[in-house]
Amino acid sequence: MTRMHADPSQPETPAELRAGQVAEAAGVNRETLRYYERRGLLAQPTRSPGGHRLYAPEAITVLRVIKAAQRLGFTLDEVADLLEMGRHRHGSRPDAGLQAQAKVKLVEIEDRIADLQTIRDNLRTALDAGCDDLTVCASSECCPLPFVQITTRPRTDRSL
Repeated sequence: MTRMHADPSQPETPAELRAGQVAEAAGVNRETLRYYERRGLLAQPTRSPGGHRLYAPEAITVLRVIKAAQRLGFTLDEVADLLEMGRHRHGSRPDAGLQAQAKVKLVEIEDRIADLQTIRDNLRTALDAGCDDLTVCASSECCPLPFVQITTRPRTDRSL
């Protein structure tokens, strides 16, 4: 099937694509495609007379958006919320949508980075001190690892 264009100098584009074509173009596998359909992230495809799943070309963009949002740290539930907000953005409030979600995600990421920096610093300390056994090290008064602080690090409450 092809879609006719008004401009004959432009090539025709397929009106519908098979699952393999969509998956390949978006850089995902077919199982990921089916999973996103089941989760409601991607619209259910139509079927060809032969039973093949057929997608609009826009499905590729949606898949790329999903993968990009995941790389930015959003969970699939958060991605679903973002997609839903995007579908209903008419008259949306400035405190809703991607801006609000990105601010929340940024705080989470900054907290995670702080945790990873603490882990890195403590691992370097353990390596520099030659720690070989955590249990022995933890029971030694001269252990350089701050076991109490590591296990009881208070969470910071950042305001947006």
